[in-house]
Amino acid sequence: MIRWNDLEAANARLNAFVDFDESAIFGSGPLDGMTIGIKANIAVKGLPWTGGIGGYRDRIAANDADAVARLRAAGAAIIGTLNMEEAALGAKTDNPFFGATQNPHRIGFSPGGSSGGSAAAVAAGLCDLALGTDTMGSVRIPAAYCGIYGLKPTRGAISQQGLEIAEATLDCIGPMARSLEDLEACSRILLDIQVPQAIDNIVLLENLGGVDCEPAVLENLARASSFLGATDEFALPYPLTRVRYAGFILTSLALSEALGGLIETNPDGVSDNLKFLLTFGPKRSASDLAEDRKILAEVSEALHEIVGQYGAILLPTAPQAAFSHGDQAPANQADFTCLANIAGLPAITIPAGWNSDGLPVAVQLVGAAGNEAGLLQLAAKLDKSLSAYRQPSPFYRQ
Repeated sequence: MIRWNDLEAANARLNAFVDFDESAIFGSGPLDGMTIGIKANIAVKGLPWTGGIGGYRDRIAANDADAVARLRAAGAAIIGTLNMEEAALGAKTDNPFFGATQNPHRIGFSPGGSSGGSAAAVAAGLCDLALGTDTMGSVRIPAAYCGIYGLKPTRGAISQQGLEIAEATLDCIGPMARSLEDLEACSRILLDIQVPQAIDNIVLLENLGGVDCEPAVLENLARASSFLGATDEFALPYPLTRVRYAGFILTSLALSEALGGLIETNPDGVSDNLKFLLTFGPKRSASDLAEDRKILAEVSEALHEIVGQYGAILLPTAPQAAFSHGDQAPANQADFTCLANIAGLPAITIPAGWNSDGLPVAVQLVGAAGNEAGLLQLAAKLDKSLSAYRQPSPFYRQ
């Protein structure tokens, strides 16, 4: 039984859910008894399908997205939609139309973006599972900041039907959970989990691609690499900051085209900040855009070669722990997570430890295309060794 009054009271502290569906019920199937929240850019029948955009506040989804329909058919109760960055382009989940979502581990701090509402709701116990979307890390970064587990699947493994797309070649719908067991159960409903291909070798990125990381991130990465026996290193042909920027340019370009009509007809329905971010792609010269695409293609090829040779890459999820909503988002936030999207590879984030301020940090594993099962198997081995998951206080449970 879902205690709606208690759930709404708990949500008021966090602003994770933006709309509830109080008609939600449990069905029968492998997810019977599980409550699931859905990021607001994924269609849930009968609820506003906003994509975090004020101009879409009155757009009601006529049907469930394919991913939502699968979860509902598996017996889960789809209880509402979750706050996010406007148009899924951002790093804090401080939405100009729907407000800021709070990190359950520290009120006043960001849960990350763009799927911040999804991560906060799961971490705080407002729902058992949530769907987010990951363009360059938007499932894994919030999961890391909120101390939970998140999966970005292989490109194309989960249907994009019913998704308000940011950039089609980078976007993936992905689940979040408080345990790997729940994450795997949800993943089996969403995508075709194959027999795992064992991953025996793990490789590290040389000098972390030049990205500066907090001490706790480095310490817990070293701990994880020791557990896995990872000593070999590889290098990429470009600095990670340049790679991430190339991905941002493609996203800005795609969203400027997708939202051009809305901005023209309802300029107040889109924030000035988003309008500014959407100028970067269109003003890029043809030669610069060609260079961006070349960088992304070369990095993708290099990453496929690496996971083909080793099986998996171990990286930090984000270079830092969560930060205050009053601070500017770190520019390097998605430098590590962007790689899996650019190459279309599956990646999973795992809680790895805590910084000196008591906030969670995480590591991620990136594997070969189609080997989500092997990646989950390896993640379970690492998770048992790290033993770093911790509930926030207070924690709400149905």
